[in-house]
Amino acid sequence: MTDLKFVQVDAFADRPFTGNPAAVMPLEQWLPDEMLQAIAMENNLSETAFTVRASGSDDDGADYELRWFTPTVEVVLCGHATLASGHVLIEGDRIRFRTRKAGLLEVAREGEGYALSLPAWKPEPGPLPEIVAALGCRPLETLWHPLRYAVVRVGSEDEVRALAPDFAALAKEGDVLTIVTAPGRTSDIVSRVFAPGAGIDEDPVTGAAHAVLVPYWAEQLGRTSFTAFQASRRGGHLTCRLEADRVILGGRCVTVIEGVLRI
Repeated sequence: MTDLKFVQVDAFADRPFTGNPAAVMPLEQWLPDEMLQAIAMENNLSETAFTVRASGSDDDGADYELRWFTPTVEVVLCGHATLASGHVLIEGDRIRFRTRKAGLLEVAREGEGYALSLPAWKPEPGPLPEIVAALGCRPLETLWHPLRYAVVRVGSEDEVRALAPDFAALAKEGDVLTIVTAPGRTSDIVSRVFAPGAGIDEDPVTGAAHAVLVPYWAEQLGRTSFTAFQASRRGGHLTCRLEADRVILGGRCVTVIEGVLRI
């Protein structure tokens, strides 16, 4: 048997049982992909983050390599599990992660929480008829990013909260992160996020979704700094900044479980 460190963190949360739970598993070296996927399925959280200390041969300033798995697939980017990984592994003021498809990501201490730096991925207008039908909403605008992010803007926070998607129909679209958004009542923007094609009907708080939402809403609001709330059952608050080609998300983390996984 091999013992692997396991830490479960509620990310974008200031108390347990809110925000988005992520498993963080620091490894000595990479395990086979099928083993990483099996572990993520066993954990049964929206994402499990795996890290390996970065090799000094790559001169990019990375401290760790980082990968993320849902219970069914490896994903291109996961914000909340990156924030959770920073919370677990940070030693100084900041920590940098090398990823396979999202470039270099950074978590820095900021006040009582952290600032998470992600790439800014601006979506472009495009039709999403099957997704809109599965959501059962009346969109004001639909947008698409080629990394398979779908954005549907509706008229109000009430419409976002009232959504009752057909998850089976959404799953037929494959591994698409579907984001429904509107202006918020107590925050500048509000959203809900669905990914049944990746094994997650509704994600509680999604950092990666805001890599797409922030450049869109910065243009709509006419400013580069604003607040966001993801209106899932658990719920989560984020601060958002657009800085050139980066999205900076602010949030806190709470460690809720520490233990060992034996394989």
